[in-house]
Amino acid sequence: MKPTNLIILVLFYSRHGATRQLAELIAQGVESVPGCDARLRTVPSVSTVAEATAPEVPPDGAPYVELEDLQECAGLALGSPTRFGNMAAAMKYFWDGTASDWLAGSLSGKPACVFTSTGSLHGGQESTLLSMMIPLFHHGMLVMGLPYTHPELMTTSTGGSPYGATHWSGIDGDKALSDDEKRLAIALGRRLAESAAKLAGA
Repeated sequence: MKPTNLIILVLFYSRHGATRQLAELIAQGVESVPGCDARLRTVPSVSTVAEATAPEVPPDGAPYVELEDLQECAGLALGSPTRFGNMAAAMKYFWDGTASDWLAGSLSGKPACVFTSTGSLHGGQESTLLSMMIPLFHHGMLVMGLPYTHPELMTTSTGGSPYGATHWSGIDGDKALSDDEKRLAIALGRRLAESAAKLAGA
C-alpha cells in the first residue's frame, strides 16, 4: 500500500491576488519535496454587518479552511496582506476561533512559516510577519524563516525577508512578483516541507 503523503497546509487571505500568488509559489516549493502535498486554503472576509455570513463554499479559488485542516497538516505556511503593519482582520478572526486546537495541542511541534504582501515597500512587511508568528508560538509551532544562504535576501530590491516571503505589490497592486520574490517563496515552501518530513521521520 502506498504511504500517505504529508499534508502541508498553505493558509492565506488575499483580497486582490498578490498574497494568493505567493501562496501558490510556496505550494510549488512544498510539492517539490517528495512525499509532501500542499493543501491551499483561505478564510472568508469579515463583514461590517454583524449578521452577515459568508457562503459555505467560496465562489472561486481555494476552499475555506476548517479546523480539521489544522489537525491533519504536518506543517503550516500562513499568509496575509498587511493591514497597518498587522495581519488582516479575516485571518485574525480565524485564529481567534482555534482555542479547541490550542487546548488539544493539534499544532504543537509542527513547523510553520509566514508570508505577506504590501502596497508600499516599507508598508509593515516585517511587523506583519511577526504578528502572524504570535498565534503560531502560542500553538507550540516551530516557526522558521529564510536563512541568508539564499543570496536573493542580499540582492533583492523588492520583497524578501529573513522572517518570511514577501511581495511589494505597489499601491495599485500592479507590480508583478519579481524573480527574487518568486525564488524566495518557492525556497520557503521547500524548506517548510523538508523540515516537516524530517520531523515526521519520512
